[in-house]
Amino acid sequence: MNEPVKDLDYYMNLNWTLVEGEDIGFDGNPYHYIEIKEIPSFTFCAKTQKRARENYKHQLKLSLQVMLEMGEEITEPCA
Repeated sequence: MNEPVKDLDYYMNLNWTLVEGEDIGFDGNPYHYIEIKEIPSFTFCAKTQKRARENYKHQLKLSLQVMLEMGEEITEPCA
């Protein structure tokens, strides 16, 4: 059986484990964040939960591109 090509599209389509939350910034205003359990260095912050959910994939794509270019091991989510 052939292994799938593990390129950027492959990783972008995995079912990542999202950890979502809210915190207070240094300015005293709340912000929403999304972390990916399998990528400890990944955190995306936005002013609203809706905006965080809409936009985190752009940062994920950039993070994965760098990880692939650097030859870093990418831990995949459990099935």
